[in-house]
Amino acid sequence: MTNIFSQESFSEMEAKGIIDRFFEGFHEGDTLKMQSVMAEKMIMQTAFLDKSGMAKVTTENTEDFILAIAKRPENAIWDERLLSYKIEIDGNLAHVWTPYEFWLNGTFLHCGANSFTLAKFNDGWKIVHLIDSRRKEDCN
Repeated sequence: MTNIFSQESFSEMEAKGIIDRFFEGFHEGDTLKMQSVMAEKMIMQTAFLDKSGMAKVTTENTEDFILAIAKRPENAIWDERLLSYKIEIDGNLAHVWTPYEFWLNGTFLHCGANSFTLAKFNDGWKIVHLIDSRRKEDCN
């Protein structure tokens, strides 16, 4: 008697596809597309230095973020340019690191990196945590 154990593998290309779908929705203002790859209770945070140089981490309400995307004026062009992808996968957990530049209506605003944590659920892989950094200097 032989037992064969197989596990569906999750590829770097599939992880990249989830992040790309999130940003397609972000750029198009399509919150349903974004939510299709977001866990129900996804956590969103930002790490930055405030105006006095103090290190801060803020947590954003994901529902408020989705509402801001939905209510964005049609003439507002939010352009988050991902510069690269670093992807690591272990079983039902994946991490995607994406340095970026953020442009608003063609004007550079800030740069940083996104750190996405993805996990496998019964209905597929979803983003469970997104933390980004933001800065205006040293963006080369």
